[in-house]
Amino acid sequence: MENTQRNNLLVPLAIIIAGVLIAGALFFSRKDANQNGEVLGNTQERPEENMKPVSSDDHILGSPNADILLVEYSDTDCPFCQSFHTTLKKVIDEYGKESKVAWVYRHFAFHPKAPKEAEATECVAEIGGNEKFWQFLDLLFSKKDFKKQPYEGLDPKVLPDLAASVGVNKTAFIECLNSGKFAEKVAASYQDGLKAGTQGTPYTILVTKTMKIPINNGAIPYDSLKNAIQSILSGEVK
Repeated sequence: MENTQRNNLLVPLAIIIAGVLIAGALFFSRKDANQNGEVLGNTQERPEENMKPVSSDDHILGSPNADILLVEYSDTDCPFCQSFHTTLKKVIDEYGKESKVAWVYRHFAFHPKAPKEAEATECVAEIGGNEKFWQFLDLLFSKKDFKKQPYEGLDPKVLPDLAASVGVNKTAFIECLNSGKFAEKVAASYQDGLKAGTQGTPYTILVTKTMKIPINNGAIPYDSLKNAIQSILSGEVK
């Protein structure tokens, strides 16, 4: 019965938002990648079911008990992720206060400097807490000018100053980052993303209590994402 209901929703959902699928194989074309995101490779059918469950170990903006959890796999050196980051902030501004939607950020760091930047966010979180994590992440994305320096990332030497600018102890941050203590966590998040179907960034899975809906064509526009959210909240998709 569940599979039948999901299959029946394929057509209306395709109209609401390209790339949001209830059932069937995920496909991420290179045409989509050039327009909305970055592609890495192929994946198996319905891999989103393999996604690691959201837990207290995650970085969550909003209530962990929200009706919809937007689980995003992202790379701080991805220009499409930078664009989608702004989109998701707008979503949380609209839906977060009433615990309708929460944002779960996960690392899928595959550009050369992205893993160390991901470790930096983890150090900020350990020292300053969840609020500082999100402030630092916002700052990282705001510092990127991908038109001038595509995929090159920031000079690692500036990361301590950026951490200090959001109120994190600079000495503690440097010690944490130099230790490499979060390298394994960042790498594990990448592997979890692969298992969950991440073929490029940004990759987002809309998680409710009864289903997981992957968005697999990158930085979709705000209005398209909002329509999908509204369809779920209204009970049109269940």
